[in-house]
Amino acid sequence: MTALGKLIRTTAFKLTLVYLAIFVLFAASLLGYFALNTRRLITEQITTTVTGEINGLSQQYTQGGIRRLVIVVDLRSRRPGSSLYLVTTPTGEGLAGNVGSLEPGVLDHPGWLETNYRRLDAPEGNDHRALVEVVELPGGFRLLVGRDLEERERLFGIIANAGQWSLALVIVLGLLGGFFVSQRVLRRIDAMTDTAQTIMRGDLAGRLPVAGTGDELDRLALHLNAMLERIEALMRGLKEVSDNIAHDLKTPLTRLRNRCEQALRQPTGDAGYRAALETTIAESDDLIRTFDALLMIARAESGQARDNMMEFDAAEIARDIGELYEPLAEEKGIALTIDATTAALVRGNRELVSQALANLVDNAIKYGGPNGKANGAPTEIVVKAGDDGERVALSVADRGSGIAEADRGRVVERFVRLEQSRSEPGSGLGLSLAAAVARLHGGELTLEDNHPGLRSTIALPRAGPVGQG
Repeated sequence: MTALGKLIRTTAFKLTLVYLAIFVLFAASLLGYFALNTRRLITEQITTTVTGEINGLSQQYTQGGIRRLVIVVDLRSRRPGSSLYLVTTPTGEGLAGNVGSLEPGVLDHPGWLETNYRRLDAPEGNDHRALVEVVELPGGFRLLVGRDLEERERLFGIIANAGQWSLALVIVLGLLGGFFVSQRVLRRIDAMTDTAQTIMRGDLAGRLPVAGTGDELDRLALHLNAMLERIEALMRGLKEVSDNIAHDLKTPLTRLRNRCEQALRQPTGDAGYRAALETTIAESDDLIRTFDALLMIARAESGQARDNMMEFDAAEIARDIGELYEPLAEEKGIALTIDATTAALVRGNRELVSQALANLVDNAIKYGGPNGKANGAPTEIVVKAGDDGERVALSVADRGSGIAEADRGRVVERFVRLEQSRSEPGSGLGLSLAAAVARLHGGELTLEDNHPGLRSTIALPRAGPVGQG
């Protein structure tokens, strides 16, 4: 496709042609209306003048008869730039006037009409057009008075000629403007296309150019760039997830294999086999929990869980989770306090919200301080549920070492664990699931300093239309 053909096929050029056609039609209609009204106005002026003269000459005839009328007409017809005059006998013979010839039958039809004529002193063939009125006087005499239409036609021609040139100029300028606008738009579209092809080749760092004009193409480029940044972040996250899966899942699988192989190489009877199987089952349960967490995160991020939305009391969930984890907290010497006395209604997926809050409590117990002490003070975990403005807040506050502010944005990614040795139990999916569940419900997960410790809060919209997620 040639560059011109590509330019003509652009939407911008087609829209320019549409607008140009509409404008030309409007301009032509306006000029035509102006020209016709100008023609009508001149015609009205002519008829008014001729009617006045007809009335005056008719009075002259009434007062002095045909002789007086002939004298008056003869005098008027000799003036420079005079109107057309003609007085004839009942048989059509001319008595006075400045009209040399008329179209046949003009004098036989009293009233208004347009006719070709030649003045008395003009050479043969020098015909003009005139608007005349013919009246029949008492006695059968006829009187013709008219005005030449050359001025009207000349003015009409000037307007028509100016209109043609104006329309031609508008069309030329419109086409040039269309080519200019289309070329600018096409240049920006081509730049976007080149960037898109670069991205398709695997370079996710490419971004669409932004001209800075704030027009629709800039807005489109900004939104697409935001989408590309999100895709790039997801791809980086996918790479990190792949690396972490290789570490977190390969290690327990290797342990499973080694224990099974050890049990086969060193037969220790039924008791030994049972112990090996129990250990294998425990390792398998950990793997299953990891995959379950991944599936729950996938459900939350894809929006599939919206099908099971219902209205429930978040405070009731907080009390249930507290009751579930209270034995484990007591075993570690941690005081678990539940502050959820008033109803806090939200609309969402009860199972996912419960799992998200359970993950926060589990993390608090795990990292809230060993042996009932944290930072030299008795360890305490507070689970709170209640209204917070237009939202319902589910928070878990501990007195552990907390999370550095620089790491709070990274710790919610999948398989990210700040404990680099990865010797502690866990998969690094707890906060990631909590963040995904919050986003599913139109809320957010925030991590704040508890001075000392960490306060993790899931803020969800209260029950109502806004809580649909």
